[in-house]
Amino acid sequence: MTIAFVFPGQGAQTIGMGKALAEAYPAAKAVFDEVDAALGEALSQLIWEGDIDTLTLTQNAQPALMATSLAAMRALEAEGVSIDKAAFVAGHSLGEYSALAAAGAISVADTARLLRTRGQAMQSAVPVGEGAMAAILGLDLEAVRAVAEEAAQGEVCQAANDNDPTQVVVSGAKAAVERAAEIAKEKGAKRAVMLPVSAPFHCALMQPAADVMAEALAGVAITSPAVPLIANVRADAVTDPDEIRKLLVEQVTGSVRWRESVQSMAAKGVTEFWEIGAGKALSGMIRKIDRNLTSRQVGTAEDVAAITAG
Repeated sequence: MTIAFVFPGQGAQTIGMGKALAEAYPAAKAVFDEVDAALGEALSQLIWEGDIDTLTLTQNAQPALMATSLAAMRALEAEGVSIDKAAFVAGHSLGEYSALAAAGAISVADTARLLRTRGQAMQSAVPVGEGAMAAILGLDLEAVRAVAEEAAQGEVCQAANDNDPTQVVVSGAKAAVERAAEIAKEKGAKRAVMLPVSAPFHCALMQPAADVMAEALAGVAITSPAVPLIANVRADAVTDPDEIRKLLVEQVTGSVRWRESVQSMAAKGVTEFWEIGAGKALSGMIRKIDRNLTSRQVGTAEDVAAITAG
């Protein structure tokens, strides 16, 4: 059995995530303490006892989800399961930063600060209300690309997340994305759902945020990860620090090629995926990508106990 560790992206956040891990494992609590110190605020209090609308703000959700994933990783390590149990790491959008931190390529403190910067930059790149995203269900990537091209009409409209064979997300100018949702339904999509997001992520409108991240990443130490990263924008393995830095910048405006990333890992022999952190969205996608693959969630103290017991 060959395992990959995968790390969730935005949308998985819940109030209370990681709290039981921090109570059960001092090493997990230390992650939250380190993130709080790096940001100069008690983000952990927001995560455990705060308001979900505040936690869901991009600038909070991104470092919060990373902290929760790294706390789960530290709990696994406390039970004797190290990062080299995995053949690869990968993450969905911001989860790529969690994957790199888990693999030792970027320090937890630097990752927290990068994600705070990334969240702020992505939020401010497009005025609120001018961008949108929609999940297209029941059409494949090529069909959705054609829909986006037809809907653009001179505005930005792109396939942003290729999540699984049944779900592709489009992103761009609000009117264009709304057109895409209607065109998709006309072309046989089962559903087209406008997403409750605050900005149009992973499209050309995010170029101002990509410029901010290029500058931020230039000032951060990145080393080779302990295990290869399957990068979002390439859907293939990367270990070179300079290449990782470049791909993290490209990722801001580029598509999240999650379906291809999972297929790439499967082709390299991975048969089981451990979803490290909050929620189980990635596990659901993985099942739809390849029914022969198995997945396990590692987001609670009970999950850690179950994995290390068996």
